[in-house]
Amino acid sequence: MRSLRFALLATVLAASTAFASPTDPKSGVEYVTLAQPQPVQATGKKVEVIEFFMYHCPHCNALEPQLEQWVKKQGDNIVFKRVHLPSSGPNDPEAHLRLTLEALGKAEEFQPKVFKAWHVDRLRLNTDAAIIDWVSKNGIDRNKFLEAWNSFGVTTKLRRLQQITSDYKVDSVPTIIIDGKYQTSPAMLYNSVKTQNEPVLFGATLQVMDALVAKAAKSK
Repeated sequence: MRSLRFALLATVLAASTAFASPTDPKSGVEYVTLAQPQPVQATGKKVEVIEFFMYHCPHCNALEPQLEQWVKKQGDNIVFKRVHLPSSGPNDPEAHLRLTLEALGKAEEFQPKVFKAWHVDRLRLNTDAAIIDWVSKNGIDRNKFLEAWNSFGVTTKLRRLQQITSDYKVDSVPTIIIDGKYQTSPAMLYNSVKTQNEPVLFGATLQVMDALVAKAAKSK
């Protein structure tokens, strides 16, 4: 899996950027519309928003503060979820960690802790042994964690992640899916804002997400 592919997207999207605007995004420019929309879990007027990410991705880590503020701002307008890309295959340890934390009801509590371990403390939490050792030292009972880690529910979800990634046509992170049918990312916004300055790219991405959430809500 790759993260922000500026050069590639610059080539693919260059012809379309003249009319691009984060506040008035165009399909095929600042977002793409999936040919096969995916089912959503949000009900009523709420819009499902999914972030595809990886713990070890520096761009995902950098996006996190702005994304958290955006989620709070949206409030009850959205149902927010995260999916960890299985970058190393069907048994990806980091994706396994995320799913286990979800099973324990601790995924969002530990989101900043895992990012800090990777990007501040420089711990390589990319093996089963390293993850289990780290978790047991950071407030989760080792036996309870292992019970969830090895559970049928978690291992079944882990095996399905590659198919989910394929269904949403995600091949880089961070990538955002709105309402099961619109895909956007900081990499897509590169041509619109013409900068590799991440805070600017992230801000533009969040503007596109605002517009797509509003667009999706109107159709409900």
